[in-house]
Amino acid sequence: MRQFMLGMLLLLLVGCTGAPKGIVAVDRFELPRYLGTWYEIARIENRFERGSEQVTAEYSLREDGKVRVFNKGYYPVKKQWKTIEGKAKFAGDPTKGALAVSFFGPFYSGYTVFDLDRVNYSWAMVAGYSRDYFWILARTPQMDPALFSRLLAEAGAKGFDTTRVTRTKQ
Repeated sequence: MRQFMLGMLLLLLVGCTGAPKGIVAVDRFELPRYLGTWYEIARIENRFERGSEQVTAEYSLREDGKVRVFNKGYYPVKKQWKTIEGKAKFAGDPTKGALAVSFFGPFYSGYTVFDLDRVNYSWAMVAGYSRDYFWILARTPQMDPALFSRLLAEAGAKGFDTTRVTRTKQ
């Protein structure tokens, strides 16, 4: 029984590191261009960010070759800023936008960049391990409404429930 439980736990953890079915990481991904500060433009609400605004994610290279992930958000109800630091690593080929991110010890979760402004790396769409985790990120706190609408339509075509997407107050 113990081996079964350990096997199920391992299966659960491994299952959290991939991408949702049908979501493919961008190719020709260039990590140095992705590093820096990103503003959260919109997300599917999740328990980790519920109620937050002014959300940013900062990515930088660590000495061990992994990526430092520093997330920050303001919680107006409590009138306080919260931060969390984690690490990310490629989930395979470093020319693909498929990473695994960890904020809690040895446990990693999928982080898949599935669409990206190839010219300027000015915006990105990211999925977690399931379609319950989705973000639109940009290098600036605001995004052109026409671009936002186009990205939202694309996310809907890829199976994300866009009625659950909320704009992040920046």
